[in-house]
Amino acid sequence: MLPKESGGTVIAARSDQISYCQGFGLADRDARIAATCDTVYDVMSITKQFTAAAILKLEMMGKLRTSDRISTYLGPVPAGKRQITLHHLLTHTAGLVEGLGDDYDVLSRDDMPARALASRPLSEPGAEFHYSNVGYSMLAAIVEKVSGLSYERFLATFPFTPAGMTSTGYVLPQWKPGQVAVEYDAKGNSKGRPYEHRWAANGPYWNLRGNGGMLSTARDMFRWHHALTGDAILSASAKAELFTPHVRIPASQESYAYGWSVRDTDDGRAAWRAARWAGR
Repeated sequence: MLPKESGGTVIAARSDQISYCQGFGLADRDARIAATCDTVYDVMSITKQFTAAAILKLEMMGKLRTSDRISTYLGPVPAGKRQITLHHLLTHTAGLVEGLGDDYDVLSRDDMPARALASRPLSEPGAEFHYSNVGYSMLAAIVEKVSGLSYERFLATFPFTPAGMTSTGYVLPQWKPGQVAVEYDAKGNSKGRPYEHRWAANGPYWNLRGNGGMLSTARDMFRWHHALTGDAILSASAKAELFTPHVRIPASQESYAYGWSVRDTDDGRAAWRAARWAGR
């Protein structure tokens, strides 16, 4: 059951055509701004799909391989973590902790990997699944190191623009006033818009960057889905790598691919990543 005064957006499509896209409720209760098809929400951990796609795009460009050790890009690594590869980060099997603090704690790009690599390992690299937001933040840092662009700029240039996604990002999109939804807790208390928390000038700090916090619309998320059904952003081999069930998720019938949960069914392989959107 949805909390009182919930708001959100529902989208449905057939093939490459949107058949329904409509907001319901309010995106901002105090200002009485209605939710629409183009309301901007925090898509939370769906961000990991974007990060995984960025890594695979760099692999397509010959800039890296998912089998590379992280020391290739992050410098000296403690002995117990020297075997960690990009694949381990992508599949939550690096043995890293889940996070290094609150999503909105101030944490720089340089301090984030240093603290992550100094943390006590939860398992040997490749041995066990341990969901790790910090692992995806490290991947975002690697995207910046390898590409020479900011994480968001790389996404905007390579996956998003070819997909036709103009309203997805941290700070680069030119959203209209009031277009970004206010977030509310389960009791209906306002938590403000995502960027009204402690953010750096170019987006969230590094407890969140790369693993969550990306802002998008229902329309852009459909464009993302549609782009992944073709070759606009990733080759067939890259998409196969993206959706391969690499590791079983404990106490679940699902497996983890690269940023996606997957499960083989009688109707074929299903892939998804749920996120509770703002305005709920």
